[in-house]
Amino acid sequence: MGVTELAAAIAARQTSAVEAAQHLLVRARQHEGLGAYLAFNKDATLAQARAADARLAAGERGPLLGVPLAHKDIFVTTDFPTTAGSKMLQGYQSPFNATVVQRLADAGAVSLGKLNCDEFAMGSGNDNSAYAPAHNPWDVSRVPGGSSGGSAAAVAARLVPAATGTDTGGSIRQPASFTGITGIKPTYGRCSRYGMVAFASSLDQAGPMARSAADCAVLLSTMAGPDIDRDSTSLDHPAEDYTAALNQPREGATASQPLKGLRIGLPTEFFGAGCAPDVINAVRAALAEYQKLGATLVDISLPRTELSIPVYYIIAPAEASSNLSRFDGVKFGHRAAQYTDLADMYQKTRSEGFGPEVQRRIMIGTYVLSHGYYDAYYLKAQQIRRLIAQDFQQAFTQCDVIAGPVAPTVAWKIGEKSEDPLANYLADIYTLSTSLAGLPGMSVPAGFGAGGMPVGLQLVGNYFKEGELLQTAYAFQQATDWHLRTAQGF
Repeated sequence: MGVTELAAAIAARQTSAVEAAQHLLVRARQHEGLGAYLAFNKDATLAQARAADARLAAGERGPLLGVPLAHKDIFVTTDFPTTAGSKMLQGYQSPFNATVVQRLADAGAVSLGKLNCDEFAMGSGNDNSAYAPAHNPWDVSRVPGGSSGGSAAAVAARLVPAATGTDTGGSIRQPASFTGITGIKPTYGRCSRYGMVAFASSLDQAGPMARSAADCAVLLSTMAGPDIDRDSTSLDHPAEDYTAALNQPREGATASQPLKGLRIGLPTEFFGAGCAPDVINAVRAALAEYQKLGATLVDISLPRTELSIPVYYIIAPAEASSNLSRFDGVKFGHRAAQYTDLADMYQKTRSEGFGPEVQRRIMIGTYVLSHGYYDAYYLKAQQIRRLIAQDFQQAFTQCDVIAGPVAPTVAWKIGEKSEDPLANYLADIYTLSTSLAGLPGMSVPAGFGAGGMPVGLQLVGNYFKEGELLQTAYAFQQATDWHLRTAQGF
């Protein structure tokens, strides 16, 4: 069952929160080889489930009450260790919950455990995890995408109805696409970053990953909202009920054409030679379905799309270099066992605790922030970032929603791009610009490509238009069944 179905079954006493949690814990153990989970705490999970059942017995109701979820291991939690997929934080136990985790817990959601991710959320395949790579349920020899690969794999394998993820440059949308699930990155600042281990502070954003747009709407309604006392990047924008937008009729819409009047922009830069034919075919078929639903397709341009990769890979490493400087072996996290002095402790601790990709990005970030290079690289990248955001605003004068592929290919083999970081970076070409602009974006299952692997359709909206995005995805999912398909063996 998905989130909505399971919540209804628990509320109707057809099952209990404890029974649902026990069942999914068993399934998770049965499929440990998938590498989706990094940590469990059965006692804490069942205690949360019993508390949810007690609230239900007292007459309380809620769309998440008793529903089991799991969290990307980038959110700090009191009941589970938080490692951020890194040896640097191995065994770390937080004294507080991240705001996103706490809001879901307050709504009665039951936490099953912590999910695998690329180390400090740096990667596109989840093969940068310090512990083990996560596998794609549709083909376990392939990556599930990254960095929220464990979240995507767990939802796609039906090990959990939904999960939290984070998106810095596409880390919700790309793994959702690779595993055939739905995921949404809201407007930057809509979900609190408090308690989320920082990678790139001006880009990181939390969001839900689930089977359907309807389930994502339920989760996002709880996760989003201002948290300005604890997160300086949180927007003072009121929380919304995104489920209300799903069936809200559009002006002039009919039963057969619920999206009549919706203008969908197609960036020419997203449909060029760099995108694999199988991906293009699936996306085009999905767009044809949108036309049947009443939407109008409009050709637009995002001319600075190709600049998003160099801009992102200057800004994100620069912020990572700053954020990860705190991991020095002094206060918390890994500390080298043997060292001669303070400088030697720093060097050995960080060399042992950080993996190759994290070290690479720290070095790039330190370089672009160094004296003599700040203006030439970092400042210039921020200026181009503003131009990328302006491209989107120009495009939104011609359309309501922007659509295109999430990634240029389907999921690749595990280890295939490990020795070629640039090839990994290029996989984010269609998602980076949305993150740089701080816009909401999502991935919707849209068919299958080479090797029978899932393909996602990316939908991008203007600021605070998450409701319109979810409505657009929901109408498509009411007319298709791609989001209901399950990987063989799960």
